[in-house]
Amino acid sequence: MLTPQKTEPMFPNWYAPAGLLGAFVLSSILSFGQGTLDDYKRAEQFLPGNLQRIVKNAEVSPHFINETSRFWYRRTEHDKKQFVLVDPMRKTRVPLFDHEKLAARLSHAAHREYSATNLPFDELELAKDELSIGFEADGTRWKCVLADGECTKEQSRPSKLQGQSPDGHWVAFVRDYNLWLRSTANGQEVALTTDGAKDYDYATELPEGKFLIEQASRGETAPVQVFWSPDSTKLVTYRMDSRYAGRFTTIQSVLPGGSIRPRTFTYVYQLPGEWLPRAEPVIFSVETSKRIPVLTEPIEMEFQGGPSFEWSKDSQHIFFTTNGRAYTSSEFRATDANTGETRIAVQERSKTNIDPGANFIHPIRAGTGLLWGSERSGWNHIYLYDTKTGELRAQLTKGDWVVHEIIDVDEKAGLVYFLAAGREPGEDPYEAHLYRVGLDGSGLKPLTPEVADHSIVMSPDHSYFLDNFSRPDLPTKVVLRSVSSGEVLMTLEETDVGAVLKLGWKYPEAFRGKAADGVTDIYGMIWRPSNLDPKKKYPVIEQVYTGPQGFFVPKSFGRGIFGSLQATAELGFVVVMVDGRGTAGRSRAFHEVSYKNLGGVGGIDDHIAMLHQMAAKYPYMDLTRAGLYGGSAGGYDTVHAMLTHPDFYKVGVSISGNHDHRMDKAWWNELWMGYPVGDHYRDQSNVTIAEKLEGKLLLIHGDLDDNVNPSATLQLVDALIKANKDFDLLIVPNQYHGDGGSPYLVRRRWDYFVQNLLGVTPPKGFKIEVENDSGKPVWKH
Repeated sequence: MLTPQKTEPMFPNWYAPAGLLGAFVLSSILSFGQGTLDDYKRAEQFLPGNLQRIVKNAEVSPHFINETSRFWYRRTEHDKKQFVLVDPMRKTRVPLFDHEKLAARLSHAAHREYSATNLPFDELELAKDELSIGFEADGTRWKCVLADGECTKEQSRPSKLQGQSPDGHWVAFVRDYNLWLRSTANGQEVALTTDGAKDYDYATELPEGKFLIEQASRGETAPVQVFWSPDSTKLVTYRMDSRYAGRFTTIQSVLPGGSIRPRTFTYVYQLPGEWLPRAEPVIFSVETSKRIPVLTEPIEMEFQGGPSFEWSKDSQHIFFTTNGRAYTSSEFRATDANTGETRIAVQERSKTNIDPGANFIHPIRAGTGLLWGSERSGWNHIYLYDTKTGELRAQLTKGDWVVHEIIDVDEKAGLVYFLAAGREPGEDPYEAHLYRVGLDGSGLKPLTPEVADHSIVMSPDHSYFLDNFSRPDLPTKVVLRSVSSGEVLMTLEETDVGAVLKLGWKYPEAFRGKAADGVTDIYGMIWRPSNLDPKKKYPVIEQVYTGPQGFFVPKSFGRGIFGSLQATAELGFVVVMVDGRGTAGRSRAFHEVSYKNLGGVGGIDDHIAMLHQMAAKYPYMDLTRAGLYGGSAGGYDTVHAMLTHPDFYKVGVSISGNHDHRMDKAWWNELWMGYPVGDHYRDQSNVTIAEKLEGKLLLIHGDLDDNVNPSATLQLVDALIKANKDFDLLIVPNQYHGDGGSPYLVRRRWDYFVQNLLGVTPPKGFKIEVENDSGKPVWKH
């Protein structure tokens, strides 16, 4: 068995013991031609920024015209762009206007040269009569008549003010912790509250630390949090009580402008088991300034931000959702906007948790009906409730498959359109298809037959939809389909991979295997170097993330090619990803493996089982040299895998890891680890088992991370020091959560694996260069 090469200089060959010498010589042969300067240069070509210069993933963002099925979109190809008009009824796809003529007229009017293939705007407004367009270009507002391309300057339109009422007559704002209104007609100001105080204030959400830092640097102010009624006669907001909440303090050591004195920022950050801030909803009448308390208990806030509210179209009712502590319940509440009387319209409870990602909520019938997502049957499905009585009217979908989201509801036709996965036999159970079903649960029909992952945009008149479908091994295609039949009416865009194939790129391979239980199907993906030699041996690197809130192995072409894993493979590795038990997108039983068990049996055990199955099929995968890396929960996974499976994972790079669930945000950890905080929190902490470290570990954390505070990594550092363990640490100034795509941090990760898995000295000081379509660097460091 080979041992990973050490980073310090090896003994001279003549001095090395025979076994060590044999391992060194064999390892040198196996890694020949890997981790070289040429490999780094080739890897650089496969970084997302450089790939996007030569591979334009098909994409259509439709702008529908006057609530019809007609739309325009911006088409880009390398450094060229065009605005395209699509008429589904006529099955036509033509330029929205004469680009040559408009460029000439705009150049003449602006006294500067513009190109027809790269007009100086990306967004435009099409007039209701469709005779002209308006846009901003180089700081000037323009109007161009489409018939002749004539362009004239316009006065810049004032943007809608934050907090402005729908009729434009009032603007809500916060002053001295209180809520005020200002008339846009005469500037008159009215105080709606006078009892606001620090940490017990009105219409202000709990801010992110990042916002506080940017606020200090740019002079930004917190947006007012008000929700206006459609008729502008009332608004609903809340008073936030954070007086007793726990806080974190961040130190910014390197300041813009060259100041050498650090500064601190303190913000609310609720840890599991702690007292939670409370938002107290309140309604105000604009005409009378009357205060109408919402008669409900305060809404507990498990993280930053604030609660959200929706109004009925007739401005008579307010709707909002609340979750029980640790998401053991979910309730949809309705409030009478005139009295504040509040009732629970629909509720669900669980002995474990209710995943907010699965519990989608879609009001219909002017708020008297509700489409509700629930895993109560063991699979996520759609249920229809009467919100007046709370009665369950129908279960619209059922079976051993999963509804992902509701795309559209055609109430007139009585149809619901939704994305779901796992229904079609023989397919990857994560690949989403579009279906429709009646509001009575009848007539279920699939509308997207291709074996691929589909994303959908529906036309406002429910007649057509855009279908963007692909797989990691199937380039993206965007087609226009009929809603009634699913028939493809026209192809709008297709991804061209010719240029990247010329670089030697190969499609990543989807892989299905068995979990550690030997029974459950799990899915992964493999990326190989473009110069793969099956006769060689390649160390294996896993990008890991076992967070229960989603699934992470790419299912679309864009995620497969633009995720930077191919670049890592080019250095001389086989790179993999795996979704083990405990992640989302499958059955409730599959999902609940991770409940109170984020660091226990299921996740990493499944990954190792899958890697053995991969290596059995592809013997060039050398599992004696396995490493992994990840960020956030993946940073926790990286370290936890190395501590609990030191015989398997030899090298790891952990970025922004939440290494102890007791000192990470309440909402995420209570949701998956449960409440109250028990011994299992301590037992699954990386800090409490730090003495088990055997491999090579690099810890990276940004000093401004407000999602996972740097203290999470420093607590682990302290434990490693006390255990007398060797490790590497990189604290990055002015870095928020993750690596931010920093070329320096990418290169440091590359170097760490090349040095410690390949046993090769990396090219010294290699500087990654990534450019966009214009040839300008994307990353600056």
